[in-house]
Amino acid sequence: QVQLVESGGGLVQAGGSLNLSCAASGTIFGIKAMGWYRQAPGKQRELVATISSGGNTNYADSVKGRFTISRDNAKNTVYLQMNSLKSEDTAVYSCNLIQIIGRDYTGQGTQVTVSS
Repeated sequence: QVQLVESGGGLVQAGGSLNLSCAASGTIFGIKAMGWYRQAPGKQRELVATISSGGNTNYADSVKGRFTISRDNAKNTVYLQMNSLKSEDTAVYSCNLIQIIGRDYTGQGTQVTVSS
């Protein structure tokens, strides 16, 4: 079993920054990739960013140039630095882990609210 614990969400004014973190623990059969999803009220879940074990990154067009995903392999932790936040970034952000062997896991999520 794998546990994902997210932190760093909160309330911020438009133009501000937040740094989310997600620590994975438990029995992990190698990490292939980690990433962040978000879901705003009334909207579909959206993939925000991913990072592979080799460090390759991918971003949603809506966050390119503003968000940066990184990871600490030794700590099984992934981060999402979010700058120049907009009201449309308001959502519940959830961490996702893709193992080399076994099922994927998604965390409970952390609320990010951007006030305009």
